[in-house]
Amino acid sequence: MIAVSEVFAASLTALRRNKTRSMLTALGIIIGVAAVIAAFAVGAGANKSIDEQISSFGSNFIMVFPDRSARSTTGITRYLTYDDAQAIEKEVSGVEAVAPMINMSAMLIYGNTNWSSSVIGSTQAYSNVQDRNMERGRDINESDVRQGAKVAVIGKTVEDKLFNGDNAIGKSIRVNKIPFTIVGVYEGKGQSANGTDQDDFILVPLTAAQRRLVRWKTAGRIGNVYIKGVSMEALSYIQNETESLLRERHKIKSGEADDFAVRNVSQMLEARRKTTTIMSMLLGSIAFISLVVGGIGIMNIMLVSVTERTREIGIRMAVGATEKDIRMQFLIEAVVLSMIGGSIGIMLGVVTGYLLSSFTAAPPVFTVTSIVLAFVFSAAVGVGFGYYPAYKASLLNPIDALKYE
Repeated sequence: MIAVSEVFAASLTALRRNKTRSMLTALGIIIGVAAVIAAFAVGAGANKSIDEQISSFGSNFIMVFPDRSARSTTGITRYLTYDDAQAIEKEVSGVEAVAPMINMSAMLIYGNTNWSSSVIGSTQAYSNVQDRNMERGRDINESDVRQGAKVAVIGKTVEDKLFNGDNAIGKSIRVNKIPFTIVGVYEGKGQSANGTDQDDFILVPLTAAQRRLVRWKTAGRIGNVYIKGVSMEALSYIQNETESLLRERHKIKSGEADDFAVRNVSQMLEARRKTTTIMSMLLGSIAFISLVVGGIGIMNIMLVSVTERTREIGIRMAVGATEKDIRMQFLIEAVVLSMIGGSIGIMLGVVTGYLLSSFTAAPPVFTVTSIVLAFVFSAAVGVGFGYYPAYKASLLNPIDALKYE
């Protein structure tokens, strides 16, 4: 019996003799493994991004906003109002805080410096609902909201852009030409998972935004409502109760569509996570098919190789090689071919993963497990599809093989 090391060396020699054919044979494995690595890395990156979004939003968070599609079908324009938000806070159980909100963009001016940013009109509940902490100064309070005071709390980015490192507390900025005095600065949160600057905004009292900035004609009109539940488990109940309450307040009859939408942010993001996982599984399935096709290519070429090297096989058997040696030699050739393809495929998959992620805000996540599994699977493909040619080679009659031309 020939030593395994000798069989291994003979296999590598045979592969080196046909480098171009060997690489073309391994091409299917390379593409398949690269697709597996890239698909799961991009999918894992997307899921990680969604997890970070859930963390930044807060896990027990619900949004209520007007449903524009409902307005267009009924021809009646309805809005959410401050009274709706108060009713939710008073009548729905399990609610920790409710923040009625108005969102808009505006030009902020301090001295000769301009900066375009988001302006949020809300109440003292905003910081609680959005998990915001003060770095300096104070938050807006109930008195500010009641009086429609022209005060503002700003994010770190606004302070940096307008005040260039100076303390903004007590200074006045103009928001769409209306002066607001800065009373506080929020702690920075940095960029969100999707690349949005979470510190580029200012908060003003809801009533000040209604009277001085948007000047909507509908009394008490707001843009949307953010609801923070006491726990994650309470969210489904809060969502159902809020929908019932708003239907009753908006006098929506049975069978009529809601003129509002209630969205549980965690459910929305969880749905996105499932979609991402399904897409990853779909891409993984395509990659699996590529690997199978690559394996079939290996089997085909190995069968050709057995035919071309029949005389060589006969000589080896004549000098003492057993059926097991011949079988092992061709099997090792197939496995080595697959493993080389798998190694190149892993490197190509890493590059592809980064290229694909450049089209999204989520960087790819490569795990040792996925890389090891892809490598092991490529080797398994070599064993699975290389065994039949190796078995066929081992069954050759030495005399017939020596006569083969």
